[in-house]
Amino acid sequence: MQSKMLDNKENDLNNMSQHSVLNAFDFTAIDEMDPSLAEGHSVLYDREAPFELRIQDPNNGPQEVGTLEAIRVKILVLGDDNNHIQNVKIELTSENDLFFHYTHIVDEDSFRQMQEMQKLMIEFNEYPNILIKMVNSCIKEPHSFLAVFIMNRDGTAKLDFIQNIEYKFIELLSADFMASSEEIVRQSITFRYNSVKSKVALMEARLKDVNNLVKVKNPSLLLQIQKTTPQPSQSKRFK
Repeated sequence: MQSKMLDNKENDLNNMSQHSVLNAFDFTAIDEMDPSLAEGHSVLYDREAPFELRIQDPNNGPQEVGTLEAIRVKILVLGDDNNHIQNVKIELTSENDLFFHYTHIVDEDSFRQMQEMQKLMIEFNEYPNILIKMVNSCIKEPHSFLAVFIMNRDGTAKLDFIQNIEYKFIELLSADFMASSEEIVRQSITFRYNSVKSKVALMEARLKDVNNLVKVKNPSLLLQIQKTTPQPSQSKRFK
C-alpha cells in the first residue's frame, strides 16, 4: 500500500513537472498567425480524432469500409462583441497528407436547413459544443462512436457521426464539407511548416539556456544527463 502511494506521488510530480515545462513556452504569437483566424474566428477546439475515410464512387456509391486515419479537427466560431455566434467553421486536416484540407461553414440560416432535414433537437448556439462532444466521444469510445468522412470526386464531402448501439447504427449528425481551395491549402501548409519550425527554434533556445545554466551550477549533473540521454547533434552544439 505504501509503495503504491509513493508511486502515485511520483506520477503526480512527473505530471506537474511536464505541465510546468510545457507552460514555460508561450506559442501565442505563433498561433495567432494561423490563416484560419484571418476573418476574425476564434478557435474553440483543436484535436486529432480517428476518422474512417471513404471515397464515393458516382456509379457504385461510397466504399463500405474505408481507411482509419487520425484527422485533426479544428472548430472555430465567429462572433461579435455580444458573444453572438455568426457562423461556425470546421477545418479538417491530416499530418499524413498535407494537401488534405476540408472546410465546413454554417450560419444560423443554413443551420435551420440542417435542423429541418435531420430533425435536430438543438439550437444554433449549441452546435459548437455538440460538435466538440461528438468528436470527444469518437476519441474516448471509438467502438461506440464513429466519425465517417465520405469524399466525392467533385470536392464535396460529408461527415457522419454514428453511434453503434449493439445491433444497430444510429446516425446522430451529418455535416457537409467542401475541399478547400488551392490558396487556402497553400496558406495552411506554409503556416504549419513555419509554426513547427518556430516552435522548435524556441525550444532549442530554451534547452541551450538550461544547458548553460546547469553547466555553470552543476557541471557533473550536465555530464550525467548527457550520458543518460545521448543527443550527438545537440551535445556538439552545447559544448
